[in-house]
Amino acid sequence: MRLNEEIRVKEVRLISESGEQLGIVSIREAMDLAQEKELDLVEVAPSAKPPVCRLMDYGKYRFEQSKREKEARKKQRIISIKEVKMRPNIEEHDFQVKAKNARKFLSGGDKVKLTIMFRGREITHPDIGERLSLKLTEQLSDISTIEKMPKVEGRNMVTILVPKMEQEKNEKKDKKEEA
Repeated sequence: MRLNEEIRVKEVRLISESGEQLGIVSIREAMDLAQEKELDLVEVAPSAKPPVCRLMDYGKYRFEQSKREKEARKKQRIISIKEVKMRPNIEEHDFQVKAKNARKFLSGGDKVKLTIMFRGREITHPDIGERLSLKLTEQLSDISTIEKMPKVEGRNMVTILVPKMEQEKNEKKDKKEEA
């Protein structure tokens, strides 16, 4: 935004600090009016014919704008992906510990990437890894849904789970867009 002496046109459409239109005036008259009221002349629509300028306290405007941006940043939630790694021949207690960690991540609103790592000849039995992955997704089905089904990528099998509340929000958005 250009303001005060930076504005280089002959005449502008002027808007007062309260929002009422004062009409098309010369730049000199607009500058004099701004100085008289101890305000800044700010160009809000430079592409219009003639450009639209507004009388405002620019410092106060910038301060309020930065406050709004800061508030918006506070409210946004950054979703991260937490990873849980397993091997195909995991013991039951170890599996329960991994499931408990995954539940904690999902409850916190994060996505969970379940990675089953195959070593050596274990890769010849991807069905064992898939059963293990489906067992975990079944245990967590009350708070999560599957975003990506189990798939072998190199020597790993990857499954991605998302919290149910996030999934429901996405479905509501899709329904609103369709309507």
